[in-house]
Amino acid sequence: MIDGKLVLAVVPARGGSKGIRLKNLRLVQGVPMVARVGDCVKAMVEIDRAVVSTDHEEIAMVAEAAGIAAPFRRPKAISGDRIGDIDVLRHALAEMERIDARTYDIVLMLQPTSPLRRPEHVTASLEMLIEGDWDAVWTVSETDPKAHPLKQLTITEGRLDYWDKRGAGIIARQELAPVYHRNGVAYALTRRCLTEQNAILGARTGALVLAGDHISIDTEWDIELVEFILAHQAAMVKKRQ
Repeated sequence: MIDGKLVLAVVPARGGSKGIRLKNLRLVQGVPMVARVGDCVKAMVEIDRAVVSTDHEEIAMVAEAAGIAAPFRRPKAISGDRIGDIDVLRHALAEMERIDARTYDIVLMLQPTSPLRRPEHVTASLEMLIEGDWDAVWTVSETDPKAHPLKQLTITEGRLDYWDKRGAGIIARQELAPVYHRNGVAYALTRRCLTEQNAILGARTGALVLAGDHISIDTEWDIELVEFILAHQAAMVKKRQ
């Protein structure tokens, strides 16, 4: 609970990932990604209930062993790769309010594919949501200027062009206004945002910009990069001891 508000954490982890088979069960430094979320949740006093939304029995079993409850299974109708987060979160909220016979004020989405999250990142998103009276708060990272929209190109029938014509006028990266991308560390939403606005990006959504490396895993290379970052961080801690 935070500021008298009940917090439900939802871990979306379906079994049908295509890019990496059973991605949510892949090991990162020997720990399944879905289980790493459990380690984060255990360190947070603000979370009243943490559940996994999955259609896969092994994912449910691993999540439960890590301290994330699995009291329901996600129906097939919202388990495909074309289903948005809003449907998954609304279903999980409805199920848990029915099962627990209580109303949750805040829903936290914690995606297993962001294993570099730390409890303080999630706590900061909740604090920002409450203190700023936002409808939602997303954690984001600043995008490398090399991937800025004004530097992107398109290819049409072999012909190269700027994705945005304004890109032709960019000489130095200092001319580029910062842009940001979601890093999947935390999405904090009020119940009203989810149920009344039917949105994750609410009418008033705040951005919590996180410094450092935050990788949302989609590819095998992403897993290797996360392993490297975690190993480097551990080495730095050991060096300081």
